[in-house]
Amino acid sequence: MSSKEVKMSSIGEDVDDRLSGLPEDTISHILSLMPTKFAVRTSILAKRWRYSWMGVTNLDFDDIHPFYNTKILSKFVDRVMENCKSSQLGLLRLHFSRKQVKRESVSSWIDKAVRLNVSELDIQVLTFELPLSLFTCKTLTKLRIGEENLKSRVWECPCPVNLPSLKTLDIVVFNNPFVNAFELIRGCPILENLSLEVFIQLDEEEDYIFNIPTLKRLKLIVQKVFSWVTKKVVLNVPNLEYLYVGGKLGSIFIMEDLSSLVEASTSFRCLQSDDMWLEFLKGISGVKSLSIKKFPFISVLPIFPYMKHLRLTSVWYSGLVIEFLESCPELKHLCIEEMTGKRWIKPKVVPSCMLTNLTTIKISSCKGQTHEIKFLEYMLGNAKVLKTVTITCEIYAIKEENWFRAKLLKLPRISRCCEIRFVK
Repeated sequence: MSSKEVKMSSIGEDVDDRLSGLPEDTISHILSLMPTKFAVRTSILAKRWRYSWMGVTNLDFDDIHPFYNTKILSKFVDRVMENCKSSQLGLLRLHFSRKQVKRESVSSWIDKAVRLNVSELDIQVLTFELPLSLFTCKTLTKLRIGEENLKSRVWECPCPVNLPSLKTLDIVVFNNPFVNAFELIRGCPILENLSLEVFIQLDEEEDYIFNIPTLKRLKLIVQKVFSWVTKKVVLNVPNLEYLYVGGKLGSIFIMEDLSSLVEASTSFRCLQSDDMWLEFLKGISGVKSLSIKKFPFISVLPIFPYMKHLRLTSVWYSGLVIEFLESCPELKHLCIEEMTGKRWIKPKVVPSCMLTNLTTIKISSCKGQTHEIKFLEYMLGNAKVLKTVTITCEIYAIKEENWFRAKLLKLPRISRCCEIRFVK
């Protein structure tokens, strides 16, 4: 053996000795940070490591290489679950998007995790059923169940729900969402974070009433099978700080108590009524930060008296931005991600926020088109306290991009301290 090989062998042995000398709890913690299939592989490193993987506190399974078929995958998960020696399981994650594991297998693995006092469950599988033990798990703090099959009845709670420690819930409910989703929510007395996607059914008559005093973050996606079905969504959430609403806006939102709301975000694929959109905006007008994707035109906007941050995505034309600025007298930061339209109409009056508060502007997906230049010319010429304008270009010809940059740098700026930055 050469001196170089001896030296490398010595280094490898030193590293192995240092790792093997670590306390068992530390080794288990390290192995818990990696996918379980890799943690199990460490058993071949040395005798000291043969059973170390059995003490992991996180179990993370997927159906990517080296699992060539469902049978091999199921046997591997069975073996790990049977040999897990942890008395307090931090996480069970099952992400099987390619292989359809048997329903009863998934149910047994979840049941085993519950008996190991699991804290977090993250289930993304093609088909499954939930064991009864899950609905009364006292240690569960976070539950995430991925999109289910349209005909699935996985959320039909067969027993009273009692999840006293659950703080985060992330679910999709297709079948009878009013009954199934809210029965689950009512069994979570300290719920703080809720992500809920529901498919409104034709035969549902009840309103969706969110009366959750502990809730701090809500992500609600409402899908409608029939466009003419109109529902009421009542929000009585006094401690809510963040709200996201997406899907199809075909519901009437009644904001009974959003007194703590700071940030809101919306992304609607379509709107059933301009009046619904206006009422929704009125209900969240007290926010300090707002993000809107696919912003539709309405003749009158409500005033947002406390707004500091505004993000608009896929704006139809640049004049809409000015209309929004007129409704935000305290706005400081404006972010625009792509102006899809090509119209520009110069405003008759400069919005008040541009005279006293607006300090930063960020524009993404800028293509160097005429309406973008006209908009920037107006903003630079009228925003008196503007400090930075950051532009991300989507111009593939270098010559055209250089021309666009030179054009913008020549535009007059009313603010003496305004800096224009370009980002690729």
